[in-house]
Amino acid sequence: MSGILSTPNWVGAPANSETDIGTRIFKLAARLFPVCRSITGSGVRETLGVLGQHIDITRHEIPTGTQVFDWVVPSEWNICDAYVKDGSGRKIISLAESNLHIVSYSNPIHRIMPLSELKAHIHTLPDQPDLIPYRTSYYSEQWGLCMSHNAFLALADGDYEVLIDAEKADGHLTYGEYLHEGATDKEVLLSAHICHPSLANDNCSGLALLTLLAVAMRSRKTHYSYRFLFAPGTIGALTWLARNEDRVERIKHGLIVSCVGDGGGPTYKRSRQGNAIIDRAMESVLCSGGRQAIMQDFSPYGYDERQYCSPGFNLPVGLFQRSGFGTFPEYHTSADNMTFITPENLALSFRMITEVIDILETNWTPVNLFPKGEPQLGRRGLYASLGGDKSTGQTSMAFLWVLNLADGTHSLLDISLRSRLPYPDIFHAAQLLQAEGLLRSGSYANAKH
Repeated sequence: MSGILSTPNWVGAPANSETDIGTRIFKLAARLFPVCRSITGSGVRETLGVLGQHIDITRHEIPTGTQVFDWVVPSEWNICDAYVKDGSGRKIISLAESNLHIVSYSNPIHRIMPLSELKAHIHTLPDQPDLIPYRTSYYSEQWGLCMSHNAFLALADGDYEVLIDAEKADGHLTYGEYLHEGATDKEVLLSAHICHPSLANDNCSGLALLTLLAVAMRSRKTHYSYRFLFAPGTIGALTWLARNEDRVERIKHGLIVSCVGDGGGPTYKRSRQGNAIIDRAMESVLCSGGRQAIMQDFSPYGYDERQYCSPGFNLPVGLFQRSGFGTFPEYHTSADNMTFITPENLALSFRMITEVIDILETNWTPVNLFPKGEPQLGRRGLYASLGGDKSTGQTSMAFLWVLNLADGTHSLLDISLRSRLPYPDIFHAAQLLQAEGLLRSGSYANAKH
């Protein structure tokens, strides 16, 4: 059939079951979990090294002091050790126990100080007294520690030895990218932030899922090229944009992927454009099959979508999550650990993203060759052609919706959303109608984008 792709042969099944892909994503996330990452430093490189065992990542090193729009690439931060010891020499805070104990990007210090001074530098969560918070001190010169509020309350008066063996020095900001080359140089951007330490959902889950998605795509020929970006939050996205400003027009669709391992949502935050193809494709997938999706309008607060959607670029990039950032109690705490995410939820997130990719790859604009009245479908055997997986009524409606809206101005995605029928049903119906000579292809719906 000219003009459209064949039925999508996605990697999730049957060769790789959802259980299998979910388990593999979970295991990769578990490997990433203990790495002490920040916006710069050896932890980012170590993480890219782990991901690079699965895909051929191109690593970029951008020197400290490099101007990126209104920002400057900061110093490289590396930490060797950190602890707080009480008067008896017992460690009450230790980097070895949890890298959340140290405020990320903290200045170095090694001093003996009284409890009254120490307390001013300790962050806790009084409303979640058993948890350690995640805190950062990017772009500021300070030092800090984190601990559970209950442990904080138990601190006895006296002197404490505080060590943060860290260094801020001229170095590099590091990010990695992998390009799956398609038939065209039009690109889909898939991005995950790499800077968060020991937070399983935010964002070991996103890093692991996109890496194994890239592995899966190696066996698939695609219309689009797919760029996988693993970069520190905010400054990484800004740096990538500054270095690729002359090529960003190639980005036709994009997703930021984070917090995809828990059982909430799914949640999608639309691009600044609001009605881009990626926004409508996500709506089609997330709102089908009885899913209780949360569809949010764009706001200039969140993850890296706000950089790609800044007015100087206004790229069609949305944010996909299960539970939205800041909405679940485990967010940015030690409770966001490997027990909070599951292989089953990771597999479902993987499937939803692949369904969106299927739409991007197969969406086309049909033209009805018999537009005056309805063509007789019964004598062509089409009413029964889709039997077995959907009811006869829904099958018939898929044919009728496609024929009615196949005027050369509605894509299959448009028809799916208008009819509220699943995209695969609309796609399959259009294939059968084209095979019977009732439709021709107007164009790929994305050809002008």
